[in-house]
Amino acid sequence: MPILGAILTPHPPVLLPEVGRGREREIGATGQAMRAAAREVARWNPDVLIVASPHTVMYRDYFHIAPGEGAAGNMSAFGAPQVRLEVEYDAPLRDEIVRRAQDAGLEAGTLGQRNPALDHGVLLPLTFLRGAGVDCPIIRMGLADFSALDHYRMGRCVAEAVEALGRRAVFVASGDLSHKLKADGPYGFAPEGPVFDTAVTDAMASGDFLQFLTMDPTLCHQAAECGLRSFQMMAGALDGLAVEPRLLSHEGPFGVGYAVALFPVTGQDESRRYAPVLQQARRTRLAEERTREDAWVRLARLSLETCVRTRRTLDKLPEGLPQELTDHTAGAFVSLHVDGRLRGCIGTIAPTRENVAWEIVQNAVSAGTRDPRFPEVQAQELDDLEYSVDVLGEPKPVDSAAQLDPRQYGVIVSCGQRRGLLLPDLEGVDTVEQQLDIARHKGGISPQEPYQIQRFRVVRHR
Repeated sequence: MPILGAILTPHPPVLLPEVGRGREREIGATGQAMRAAAREVARWNPDVLIVASPHTVMYRDYFHIAPGEGAAGNMSAFGAPQVRLEVEYDAPLRDEIVRRAQDAGLEAGTLGQRNPALDHGVLLPLTFLRGAGVDCPIIRMGLADFSALDHYRMGRCVAEAVEALGRRAVFVASGDLSHKLKADGPYGFAPEGPVFDTAVTDAMASGDFLQFLTMDPTLCHQAAECGLRSFQMMAGALDGLAVEPRLLSHEGPFGVGYAVALFPVTGQDESRRYAPVLQQARRTRLAEERTREDAWVRLARLSLETCVRTRRTLDKLPEGLPQELTDHTAGAFVSLHVDGRLRGCIGTIAPTRENVAWEIVQNAVSAGTRDPRFPEVQAQELDDLEYSVDVLGEPKPVDSAAQLDPRQYGVIVSCGQRRGLLLPDLEGVDTVEQQLDIARHKGGISPQEPYQIQRFRVVRHR
């Protein structure tokens, strides 16, 4: 079997004595497990390592795979420039992975490399593997802001390419766990942190990779996790293969979770093909959500689907709309998401049309076809879209940031003719400071410039 197995590793630079200067002993169990795992991989005698790292080049909508013949890197960013590695890339295998990913409809390739140097998410596991005698070429892969299913499919493309070229490969999934395990840690504490670590280490110990693929995105965000998408890609690389799961260690004395696990392949297992399970679960969830959509969301969906499918906008409103839509005016924002990822958002701060309904019609079409951050929505995407509609209340000035709450109020920041708006209760916006920073940035307003703040409430429809 060309995929020999996988190793799941953390990447704390402090684990290296040249960086830790004694502190590496505080995560001694991790170091011991890393050395044991590296020795096991050496016994597998791979031709190539496929390394997925959350710290290599990463794009929202593109799986980046490092180009060229090879690369080098060191730990100078962590005070240890003497820790240095050079690697050779398996260029034919990389090209085969890219071809298969593109054939599968995944956006992947070698374009857009910003920094060719090896990142610490690659350097750390390779240092241990080199120490055990593993000195083969590698493939260096980045992650993306894609769904769990897409990361799984990318991993499956890796396995198919490996088999096609007859390589003996090991997948290296580099990633730390939660960064919020301790109040005195560098990132503080969140109750979701230990919950996340328990869930993912349970999956490592049992080999139930479906748990990696069905984690609650809100839990993952609140836990400030690092490596889950690497693990999801690893699961795809082991698609249909029986493994012997070995969780070698898990600890978090610095407030960040570090786990080491091995998954040697022991044969075939058709029950471990998770893509169909994920696809069916996704279809069921979207169908159920559509049955719960209210008139505001149904109108937004109808507006965009009509435009995309017929290239024409609605010329009349559907019958039976609530009076709140037809008898009132207000600003409104329409947001589109796919698998929890933003796909477009356009809105109006104040009313520009004769009623809220036409405001939604206009902004739904704009969200799907005129948001400059995204390409136009295509017909094949329509069934995957999730909509939300925010109807804005009247903005009111505030005297200070103390009167803001990012969960309750949206903000408008103004400086002359420049304005930036941010809706309330957005994932990843947890503090007033974050909210104001983002709103200022959207308005092109620097922190040093004087600005006025308004707050507003919204009625959110999903």
